[in-house]
Amino acid sequence: MKILFDFLPIALFFGMFKYAEGNKDWAASTATEWLGFMVSGGVVGAAEAPVLLATVVVIVATLAQILWLKASGKKIDLMLWVSLGLVTALGSATIYFHSESFIKWKPTVLYWVMGSALLFGQLVLKKNGIKSLMGAQMDLPDAIWRLVNFSWVAFFTVMGFLNLWVAFNFPTAIWVNFKLFGGLGLMMLFVLVQAVYLNKHIKPGATP
Repeated sequence: MKILFDFLPIALFFGMFKYAEGNKDWAASTATEWLGFMVSGGVVGAAEAPVLLATVVVIVATLAQILWLKASGKKIDLMLWVSLGLVTALGSATIYFHSESFIKWKPTVLYWVMGSALLFGQLVLKKNGIKSLMGAQMDLPDAIWRLVNFSWVAFFTVMGFLNLWVAFNFPTAIWVNFKLFGGLGLMMLFVLVQAVYLNKHIKPGATP
């Protein structure tokens, strides 16, 4: 369920983009009315309106996630704060400059921040981030924990490059589809393959 919660802002970004893309006149007038005071020139054209409206939605959705977790007394992961900072900074640049290029970098930067954090923890702090998250459910030799940790580093690195390749070599609509379905699908596939490989190490009675 957590992965679905994490991907909720992306799903809302997708929904708003698709609706606005199919109603460009509405999108342009609405974006100009809502965002005119924030954009360079004060007017949003039909071509850029869908991604600008979707960017506003993803910023609000990410902030709403944090407020909901805080109100529920639940722990807010550091990466959610990082995500909010990135989407706010890059999203604001996207809105002001009418340029989707900025928001397209957000997934890549977040992937690379997560991968770098795991790598830094393993090599410098001598702490395995994946073991910290999964150690209570799985009993693995240290060598396997290192392998799992480095596999996540590799996954996040590849996903960062893959996002850039799709973002800047295909139409924005294709990138939006990849951002939701490609990102979520590849993440779930990676987790599934890893779970199958590590299944024998799960402690009896523990929740995977």
